[in-house]
Amino acid sequence: MQHAIRPVRADEWRKVKELRLAALADPAAPLAFLDTWETASAQPDSFWQERAAGAARGDSVRQFVAEGPDGAWAGTVAVLVEAGGADDIFGTRVDTSQGHLVGVFVRPECRGTGLTELLVAGGLEWAWSLEEPRLNRVRLFVHEDNARAQGFYRKAGFVATGVTALLTGDGRHDLEMEIGRP
Repeated sequence: MQHAIRPVRADEWRKVKELRLAALADPAAPLAFLDTWETASAQPDSFWQERAAGAARGDSVRQFVAEGPDGAWAGTVAVLVEAGGADDIFGTRVDTSQGHLVGVFVRPECRGTGLTELLVAGGLEWAWSLEEPRLNRVRLFVHEDNARAQGFYRKAGFVATGVTALLTGDGRHDLEMEIGRP
């Protein structure tokens, strides 16, 4: 099955919502996402409309989806732009502009098909294409107990930076990994 990797459009907010809720309902969600299904499902339609519109504009975030020939979405990834001199999503000052890969998800029936690699490659291609701000690094955080994801990111070229954070509230660390501009 061929999937096209493409950015979301603002008018696709219902599909953005459905895919995010599917991701948060996945058994691996507590290790993979900071959000919960309960919190996300309680959001009003205006939240999802704004989320899709922001991801479609592509100025500070860009979301990509893997769309099948039938129009079904099999997976997603987003890249946030963290501007140098500003605070990141955790409230920490960012010295140099960078990308932040988030929300990586592929539906269970499509895992192992290469879609995750294609989605991450699409996100990185967009990050490296930005002229302002120019990004020389894209980072991500992965839960220390999520060995499968860590292995995938290493295979994709990400390396551990040694930075850790307590993000999930379970007392376990998330490990920062990064990849530099090719």
